[in-house]
Amino acid sequence: MKKQISILTTLALIFAVTTRSQQTPAPNQSESILIVNATAHLGTGDVLNNSAIGFRNGKFDYVGFSRAVDRSRYDRIIDAQGKHLYPGFIAPNSTLGLQEIEAVRATRDFAEVGTFKPHVRSIIAFNTDSEVTPTVRSNGVLMGQITPRGGVISGSSAFVHFDGWNWEDAALKTVDGIHLNWPSTHHRHRQDGTIDVQKRKTYDQERHEIQRFFTEAKAYAEDGNRSENEVRDVRQEAMKGLFDGTLRLYVHADDIRQITEAVHFKREMGIQEMVIVGGSDAALVADLLRDNEVSVMVHRVHSLPRFAEDDVDQPFRLPKQLQDEGVLFCLQNEGGMEHMGVRNLPFLAGTAHAYGLTYEQAVQSVTLNTAKMMGVDAFCGSIETGKDATFFISEGDALDMMTNDVVEAFIQGRSIDLDNRQRQLYRKFQTKYGAPIQD
Repeated sequence: MKKQISILTTLALIFAVTTRSQQTPAPNQSESILIVNATAHLGTGDVLNNSAIGFRNGKFDYVGFSRAVDRSRYDRIIDAQGKHLYPGFIAPNSTLGLQEIEAVRATRDFAEVGTFKPHVRSIIAFNTDSEVTPTVRSNGVLMGQITPRGGVISGSSAFVHFDGWNWEDAALKTVDGIHLNWPSTHHRHRQDGTIDVQKRKTYDQERHEIQRFFTEAKAYAEDGNRSENEVRDVRQEAMKGLFDGTLRLYVHADDIRQITEAVHFKREMGIQEMVIVGGSDAALVADLLRDNEVSVMVHRVHSLPRFAEDDVDQPFRLPKQLQDEGVLFCLQNEGGMEHMGVRNLPFLAGTAHAYGLTYEQAVQSVTLNTAKMMGVDAFCGSIETGKDATFFISEGDALDMMTNDVVEAFIQGRSIDLDNRQRQLYRKFQTKYGAPIQD
């Protein structure tokens, strides 16, 4: 009887998730728009006061000052005096859209069975009807890298925007790279009340298996003499882009030994583009990363340090350390409840600003830097003519949770609905209990 009740409860939760209505995707931009007098943070490290930002057909066509623009060229003028304008924030290494309710197995679709799975594509599992997505759009997070989990090679990630009927509509890049989870080199051994760091006995074997798989994949990629009728290896086909530079290898690694060995592996295998995901110890080998053009997706800065002897604010200071060393980096939110916590991405940047980054560097860490690391900076990540008009306007500082108030947002020039279920529930219960609704 208990089992039957559990099954019915699970089915009810699934039904509740799948039947809630998400905002209807916005129609294509039909009129040219000019936004004047805002403080525009361009994502390039530059800021324009009393700016004029014009866009038509989903693309920026004017970035300059309001005093110099020809307003007659635009169908609609928006005066954003006193407001701030930003490029759409980008959430890298995210399972947003791949899970809904962590306690309901049927709503989790971020990992496949297997160890080496480069052919598994996260994009086809991306759920555009997620109830979580509208909550992150409300804080200015308008694009993201949808990333699989599990195994040694988890699969391939995709780059999407958060306004589409289905994954085909949302996809900006269906495959941007392969994700490799580098094995841990050491573990903490407790004995007689003391902690001893020891090398993991299985590390050499795991490292050898990775080496063998990549060696076979490289040989497969270099053999271009296959006929159209020849049977192809789907796993090896998925790896080919790593060796010609069309795909990136995202290596999930935190400690100094993992990072060092991953960089040496890059050189050994001839992999052109590598990104370290996590990189807690990245500042300790910053010169190695910089010299080998390896960038870092910094682990969630709102975290405690890895070791008791570390400074308590070490995670907060890591972005500044990498900036000073000339290592390209961005911020990401992997960890507990990460898909829901994506809405806090701007505030991670705010913390990095409080601990050393300039304000515009902090904005770059969730915009243009991220786009560069995923190879999509040609069309997004900053406010520049010719790029997609994906941006938002905030009443206050978008990196400050006390003042961030997104009042209007556009994805490829489309004005999107910023309402979400949490706001709907807020209005509902304010009405129920007779309390005044705060805008």
